[in-house]
Amino acid sequence: MGPNIAIAPNAVFYDEHKPHPPVNATAAEYYSQHIYTRARTYSNTSSKQRRAFNPHDSSKPSRRLSHDEKPHTPRRFLIDVEETIRIVLEQEDTDGDFQISITDAGPKVISLGTATSNGYKSFDIRGTYMLSNLLQELALARDHGRQRIVLDEARLTENPVDRLSRMIKYGFWSSLTRRIDGDGLEIICADPKNRTANIKPRIYVPHGEPKMAEYYRKVAEEKPHLGLDVVVLPPKCDDPAFVKSLNDKPGILALAMKEADDPKSGGKTLKGIPFIVPGARFNELYNWDSYFISLGLLVDGHVEMAKGMVDHFVFEIKHYGKILNGSRSYYLCRTQPPFLTDMALQIFNHLDRSKYEENKQWLKRAIQAAIKEYHTIWVAQPRLDPESGLSRYRPDGLGIPPETEASHFTHILEPYANKHGISILEFTEQYNDGVLKEPELDEYFLHDRAVRESGHDTTYRFEKRCANLATIDLNSLLFKYEVDIATAIRDVFDDELELEEDFELSPFPPTPEAFAPGAKFERSTSRPQTSEDWFLRAELRKERIDQYCWNEGKKLFYDYDTVTKKQILYESVTSFWPLWAGCASEDQAWKLVTYSMSKFEVIGGLVSGTEESRGRISLDRPNRQWDFPYAWPPHQIMTWVGLERYGYLEDAQRLAYRFLYMMTTAFVDFNGVVPEKFDAVKLSHLVDAEYGNQGIDFKMVPREGFGWMNAAYQVGLTFLTNHMRRAVAACQSPEIFFNRRDLVGADLTNTAPRGADLDPLGIAMENAMESLHIDYAGAQY
Repeated sequence: MGPNIAIAPNAVFYDEHKPHPPVNATAAEYYSQHIYTRARTYSNTSSKQRRAFNPHDSSKPSRRLSHDEKPHTPRRFLIDVEETIRIVLEQEDTDGDFQISITDAGPKVISLGTATSNGYKSFDIRGTYMLSNLLQELALARDHGRQRIVLDEARLTENPVDRLSRMIKYGFWSSLTRRIDGDGLEIICADPKNRTANIKPRIYVPHGEPKMAEYYRKVAEEKPHLGLDVVVLPPKCDDPAFVKSLNDKPGILALAMKEADDPKSGGKTLKGIPFIVPGARFNELYNWDSYFISLGLLVDGHVEMAKGMVDHFVFEIKHYGKILNGSRSYYLCRTQPPFLTDMALQIFNHLDRSKYEENKQWLKRAIQAAIKEYHTIWVAQPRLDPESGLSRYRPDGLGIPPETEASHFTHILEPYANKHGISILEFTEQYNDGVLKEPELDEYFLHDRAVRESGHDTTYRFEKRCANLATIDLNSLLFKYEVDIATAIRDVFDDELELEEDFELSPFPPTPEAFAPGAKFERSTSRPQTSEDWFLRAELRKERIDQYCWNEGKKLFYDYDTVTKKQILYESVTSFWPLWAGCASEDQAWKLVTYSMSKFEVIGGLVSGTEESRGRISLDRPNRQWDFPYAWPPHQIMTWVGLERYGYLEDAQRLAYRFLYMMTTAFVDFNGVVPEKFDAVKLSHLVDAEYGNQGIDFKMVPREGFGWMNAAYQVGLTFLTNHMRRAVAACQSPEIFFNRRDLVGADLTNTAPRGADLDPLGIAMENAMESLHIDYAGAQY
């Protein structure tokens, strides 16, 4: 008789007759138990799976055929986690990036022992998708401390749409969650954009929050290993000179907190309200990212998380004067596209209706904050152009934006450095300190800051002129602000809303005379706000948008240059934002859809602008990430919603299908990747414009995706029919699904989107090889 085997008292042995966690369970549930085998040693259960593929072996695994015998029970595998990870990476990860993708040149097959045979019989796992899913599952099992697992084959062959949606809902949002308090400071203080020598964790607390400052000082004392520096900001913390003075000591900005029970003292303490960050190098709360993220959170039922992000924005308006570009010290002078009213109203409609009065008070705080931001930021100078009555992205600021990549401005600064006979680093320091004066450079950075405030950083649409442009996207958003505020006052607050905070109200209607030096402005507390006031503002803005931005001849909205008094004829997909806002007429909507949509529609969705508008690309004029051929989630979501609003649901569904098809094929072919943006013509996430792509540098398993891309997938799925969803899961090309090639006798020259005449997989493979410079001959897909 053999020796006894020491087994933990709570050991769980695999039994095919006992319930197994659901195939679509979260990783925490699925890998909640350590599985033991009944073998005396584990060697006999793993000998099969250790067989590496030998290309010189004549006895290659046979192909599975459609008439092969199908198992009557779900197939499961008994797997040694670490050993199998080693084999998969050694055999299949030929480019060494810890991912299994179509560009890897491995055999794309591995044998796993079945659980019912205790590992004696084996089954071949084949193809990129199954192997990458296997690697992902092994990494998740390792995260949960599992050495051996029983893995369902169905988890490897899972419908990719269901798998990605599940990962976003139960995994990615959680991984992107941050809190600014004692428990979350270590993670949130990390800033990949900090290129200074001063990397000490630092938190800036707004003036007027003594309890918050005291709390963080206590955290610094209790956790000395953090080395946390707590700094209280002055009352006016967005003064450009002051903000520039913080550039060499950047830090996180404190956000909203709530009181909570303190289990240590038995009293009360402060707790950070959780929020979602975009991901990758963007490890802080962002403005317009958060709006699109909140749409995804609402689809997935994370209402409280979305609500908390509105609370942070209300806090920022109160203490920092605006919803910030991002919650770092170097963003104190800049905001981003305004979405607060729609965000708050959408969340309000998802709140528990049994708590109506509580919800009403919450919405009141959000609308009051939005009104303050509207009057003090968007319709105040310098952002307002009094002559046209339209608004611009035109933030304050001094010097060179410190958060950019180290070489981003080299080509701009080099001529000035040469002019003064010094290095670029020396010139940068002296220019930022005001020692060297360069008015032309001041003008350049005025527009550069405006580009960053627009969220579209960067694009040739805004090159050296952004601060002068009344853009169609900003003014569409402000129209929506005006209508939302009017509607909320009328429908929720009985047509009367008192403002509790005192500030100047912007004159209406806006004229140069009303903003002349010495003019007196009405105060916010002088009288209640009514819906009529706001509907009149919206009506006037619509008239001005039609007057200055609509081009009847070209059937498109354009940005208006408030200095040259002309439209700039750059064709931008933001021309469809008036549909989302509801400020386009039915006739304008029809013309946009009928005549102009084809300018932007390509095989992978909507590109940011047309190739003609972008212009020629060369070494001296490189591509910009917000130009053709790149596609971004905000543009997709805004257009889908806008088209649906005006009754063009089929067009919205077609565009959503294209974008989700591109996302799904990348997910299937590239180890579950969910990036920041795509090249929608080449159907590729391998982007070489500016700083490349975000959300793609992970090992073995994607853990975060990317904030607004996650949201685009969840929102996009709500536009698809069940038939469309199945077709996307099968990675069926949009051109096949929508029968664009089957139009007998039709001239497709002007109707087929860019890239439609090419094989989608071929496009992706060709672009991948161009980017990776590897030979994929012999790779099995």
